[in-house]
Amino acid sequence: MAGDGQVTLGDTIAKSNAVKVRRIEGLGAEGGGVLAGFAGGAADGFALLERFQATLEATPTNLLKASIELARQWRTDRALRRLEALMIVADRSMTLMLSGQGDVIEPPDGVCTIGSGGTPALAAARALMSNTPMDATSICKASLEIAADICIYTNTTMVLETL
Repeated sequence: MAGDGQVTLGDTIAKSNAVKVRRIEGLGAEGGGVLAGFAGGAADGFALLERFQATLEATPTNLLKASIELARQWRTDRALRRLEALMIVADRSMTLMLSGQGDVIEPPDGVCTIGSGGTPALAAARALMSNTPMDATSICKASLEIAADICIYTNTTMVLETL
């Protein structure tokens, strides 16, 4: 999982080295850890990451169950439903995209993107998966670099985490 470092306020880059991807140790499938990342409002994203970690600790080996519970809370809780962000969470067995609309989506090919540069990054990742022998880490990095070349709200200062 990779995240760029750009935080934008309107048409101004407010920060270029934000950390939007986190590792949660000891949880997930086989206790191998969980990765969580967000796009959208920074404060909203961090609030969701904290809530997700608490939810995951209640079901430490079931990423899907924790994700469904967070999506339910996000959609129904008065304070949470105002949060404007998207999340991607992954363990060694699955990758999921979560939204405040109650969505818990598992992409069929395991490739998932969010944020301003998400569409070009997704296209690049799928093309690289189909046409190169690159490993997942290299594809993730190259895809984000391609997105940064296209999207003015994406940069190449990246945090890359692997399980």
